[in-house]
Amino acid sequence: MKQSIIHVALVVKDYDEAIDFYVNKLKFELVEDTCQAEQDKRWVVISPPGSKGMTLLLARASKPEQDNFIGNQSGGRVFLFLSTDDFWRDYNRMVSDGIKFVREPQVQDYGIVAVFEDLYGNLWDLLELSADHPMAIRTL
Repeated sequence: MKQSIIHVALVVKDYDEAIDFYVNKLKFELVEDTCQAEQDKRWVVISPPGSKGMTLLLARASKPEQDNFIGNQSGGRVFLFLSTDDFWRDYNRMVSDGIKFVREPQVQDYGIVAVFEDLYGNLWDLLELSADHPMAIRTL
């Protein structure tokens, strides 16, 4: 049997401001942006550059009770993990583009990591895994 997770839904306040942040600041690729007029929704899929795995589905909050989860989908924990082949290249570019890092870079047994916030406050790890880490082969 072969299965994979292809999308993770990220609750956002507004499609266009989320696209602007992820595409223009984080340099993600816009994979799809399809209007679903009958539901007053859009199917918006983004992906890190060069990624061939899972994508993010930007899902606009459509009910008042969903608003509470914008920027807090994981209860204040790091929610998403952005793996890179060059930590310092991406870290320096992100800092120069105004991305807010809430934990400075640290060298750990598994690689180099720093924590940043997206436009809504969700926490992300930016990490470059050590070459001998079991996930290093799978992520890039």
